[in-house]
Amino acid sequence: MVAPLSMATLKTFNQCVLTLARLAREEGGSHFIADGLRAFRQLVPFTSAWWGEMSDRDSSVPLQSWMTGRIDLPASFASEWHHVADLDSFAHDTLARPGRVIRDSEFTDPVEAVNDFARRYDLYHLMSITFELPESGLNFFVCLYRGVEDNAFNADEEGLFCAYCEHLLQLWRFQVQDMIRLDTGNGASDFGVARLDGSLLYVGARLCAAIEREVPGWDGSTLPVEVIAQLHKVPCVMRLGRCALTLSPNGEHVILSLETHAPGVALAPRERTAAMLFAAGHSYKEIARILSLSPATVRTYLRNCYVQLGVKSKVELGSALRSVAPQAEKIT
Repeated sequence: MVAPLSMATLKTFNQCVLTLARLAREEGGSHFIADGLRAFRQLVPFTSAWWGEMSDRDSSVPLQSWMTGRIDLPASFASEWHHVADLDSFAHDTLARPGRVIRDSEFTDPVEAVNDFARRYDLYHLMSITFELPESGLNFFVCLYRGVEDNAFNADEEGLFCAYCEHLLQLWRFQVQDMIRLDTGNGASDFGVARLDGSLLYVGARLCAAIEREVPGWDGSTLPVEVIAQLHKVPCVMRLGRCALTLSPNGEHVILSLETHAPGVALAPRERTAAMLFAAGHSYKEIARILSLSPATVRTYLRNCYVQLGVKSKVELGSALRSVAPQAEKIT
């Protein structure tokens, strides 16, 4: 049984929450999460931190992080993690239990490549929480780390972390909703919010898929250079494949809004072929060999098909493909 928290701890926690509210009011969205976690650090010390949005674990494609932020970790951290993401058992555990804190210690992942990655950055003690974001089609996560010389996170710290992250998430979502003026029945999966340097504050699943379709291998944390080049020209509209991307100013941020053509779903011929092969039971590698593509491009095509068709499983994909006419294959 966990002992009640001391009055001193509760007082410090309340001060952290008040600081969080002040940051939300004074700073807006630009550095809110980073500064909010730094405030929490005085209550629950940590060596480093990582947060962002994550693709769903039930997706047809490997785990992918988007809109990532970090404290005392290198800029390459997210892209390096992507090499072992789908093998990372801790990541799968936290995504499988949204709203619950997951703790772990030591380098004990069944896959040694994951342990090597953790050793590289001294991620000996881990504490993470994931929240579902239905409006975006993605998940929000925060992960704190301690090194091998530090103590493990304990049950009291787990409770404080969970409560604090709930406040953090709520205030962050309010800021995003205010900026994009959410008034669409489709949620916010077509939107993004970026800083003027191209780093993302928020991004929805459909916008992710559209960008990745046009820029295979995009790492998701910073907008592609083609889009960044347009940020200082806002308001403006640019082409993104068969879609239009509207860029609108909002203080020190730029709001990105994806506009697709006409009603109905029109998959590109290669996307549709890749999706049909996958629904028929072929693996990524087999599809890549058949279509003379890289596995990364196949994953990009499949991600886009899942988002465009609004499906979450191979069975649903097959059914949706049978009901959608191959409009994109028509040549006029």
